[in-house]
Amino acid sequence: MNNQNRSSVLQWLIPTGIMLVVVIGMLLSFSAKSNKEAEMSVSRTLIASAEGYGDRFLHELHAVGKVGETAGEILERIGTDDSARMTEVLAIAAKCADVNKVLYCNADGKAMDQTGGVSDIGQEAWFEEVVAGEFPYVYANAEQAVVVVKHIGENAEHGYLMLCYPMERFADMLLQSGYDSASFLVVVDLEGNILGVSGASTNVCVQSGNIFSNMEAENKENARTLRNRLNNSARGSVDIQAGNQKQVLTSVPLGTNRWSLVLGVSEAYAERQANYLRKNTRDMVFALALVIAIFFCVVMVINIVGKIRSNDRKKELEDKADTDLLTGLNNKLATERKIKDYMAKNPDKQSMMFILDIDNFKKINDTMGHAFGDEVLRSLGIQIGSIFRASDIIGRVGGDEFMVFLKDIPNDETILKEAKKVETFFKGFQAGEYVKYKATASIGAAIFPQEGSDFETLYKAADQGLYKAKKRGKNQLAFYKDREPGKQKTE
Repeated sequence: MNNQNRSSVLQWLIPTGIMLVVVIGMLLSFSAKSNKEAEMSVSRTLIASAEGYGDRFLHELHAVGKVGETAGEILERIGTDDSARMTEVLAIAAKCADVNKVLYCNADGKAMDQTGGVSDIGQEAWFEEVVAGEFPYVYANAEQAVVVVKHIGENAEHGYLMLCYPMERFADMLLQSGYDSASFLVVVDLEGNILGVSGASTNVCVQSGNIFSNMEAENKENARTLRNRLNNSARGSVDIQAGNQKQVLTSVPLGTNRWSLVLGVSEAYAERQANYLRKNTRDMVFALALVIAIFFCVVMVINIVGKIRSNDRKKELEDKADTDLLTGLNNKLATERKIKDYMAKNPDKQSMMFILDIDNFKKINDTMGHAFGDEVLRSLGIQIGSIFRASDIIGRVGGDEFMVFLKDIPNDETILKEAKKVETFFKGFQAGEYVKYKATASIGAAIFPQEGSDFETLYKAADQGLYKAKKRGKNQLAFYKDREPGKQKTE
């Protein structure tokens, strides 16, 4: 009998062990790929952000150029002999373009600005670039400005109009970003010379006036990579060590003058963003590994003992699979399945979907810790279930996102009443056993089947309502279509 038991154990233990090793290996491989994907995702986000700043910078230069085109046409019509009228045109151009200086200059470099002042810029190195006419913009180091050049007449027969865009305007570009205080944004030429800085101007990488000066000694390979990207008008990110600062530099071509934009963020910031992306993957891998291990153990116990096959046990396992472990509510898959089942069986019964997103939840985690953030989610899961019917469907469908589906709402008055109930709930919602924290939420709402006859359409409608609530200042509820007692107004 002992030999039979031992044989039975070995029959399951060996293949189960092999399968467990294979599954663990697959999970580790998946986790490694997910980590790599998180890093690539952060890099793509930084590239997109840098390109956005580049588009904004070029848009400002283009706007200045449009003013210059109009002013140039006026000068071409009135001629360049009347200095008083020219000064008036230049002054108007400076005001319209919001620049500090506008110059008219002849081919010899004799220039006049909007105040009537005259100067000789013919010996300036940047004036030679103006005459060469290779690029629409020229950087004037002495002026700390990008000169937007417009020819007056064909082949500049009547001279040049030059509008000096001050790079101090570029310096304000990064002030309202979500990056940390060590971040910076610079415009550089092919040699890495810095033409303008926004953000942390005291950063080691930008102090010398050249992006490569303080990084090539410690980061030869990555500096070479960055230099090649500048030369080839390519985009990408590199990690560098500059003194005691570890940073990620992301470069994108501006598409003009062979200039590039370099966005620098601290390595700590980039790592925080990657960890945020990895979190769900780590949790999923851990949960999946735990479930698999438990499953194999259960299979072995079932084979050895030959029992625990009851319907109650099966129902219990199904309930666990449907439950979000933190809040006790339905998880995302269960919530979506139950709502779809109800829609399929009751296609004409008016119902309502809410999507709730806790305001500033990342700030709660950052300032009070993830454990307290979990307590906020847990408290919300417990308390929100008490204000709805047992037949309604409530679930947690994201990190700090919840979904409520109210079945069989008979009329518009009930719709508004239920919406008010949800808003009122968050006026008094508090979490925390020792430290009471008043958490608020942005809420989007949509009506079934009028605003979505299937789950995906209704979810998108409610999500647009959520976006509207956030756009209006958070801590409120917004319908996909604005509703008031007795009428509807389409957005």
